Amino acid sequence: MKRATFTSFRTSTKEDWEIIGEAFKDYARGLPQRVITHLKLLEGDCGGFPVDRLEHCLQTATRAYEAGEDEEYVVVALLHDIGDTLSTFDHGELAAAILKPFISEANYWLLRHHQIFQGYDYFHHLGMDRNMRDKYKDSPYYEHTKRFCELYDGEAFDPNYESKPLEFFIPMVERVMARPHTTMKQGK
Repeated sequence: MKRATFTSFRTSTKEDWEIIGEAFKDYARGLPQRVITHLKLLEGDCGGFPVDRLEHCLQTATRAYEAGEDEEYVVVALLHDIGDTLSTFDHGELAAAILKPFISEANYWLLRHHQIFQGYDYFHHLGMDRNMRDKYKDSPYYEHTKRFCELYDGEAFDPNYESKPLEFFIPMVERVMARPHTTMKQGK
């Protein structure tokens, strides 16, 4: 593989950036597989929950798929907790950052905030304010995120539920991550 020849950005050339551009295209094509590989790290880690974190993601995605949600939404459901391994205290923010170039603003907002919204069902058991999500009542995505947590995320802990296998969702991840949205690339 050809490599750029500069030792500093200041000395880089157009030819260097053409080489880097070609390498980037190849690397970008592998992103969906790297994301799936990272998602698999959730397997076996129950964290005290009734199912492991991967199964929770599969159940969430399966429920969304079977309810007729669009492909982007199903991928968001599948990957919503992918940040658990590296961003334990704010996993939604990491999931949102990974998917930002590929999803709508509504689904990006959902990923960033779902952790607070899901707390409605259990924060009070931990001595926290279950209504913490209400600080976002004025957001146009409040109901969208609330719905996700109520219908899919919060219901996806059933050890007897038959979720679709990860392989079922891989083509969806590949399709969604193959087409960046220009509106989200600008950083809303």
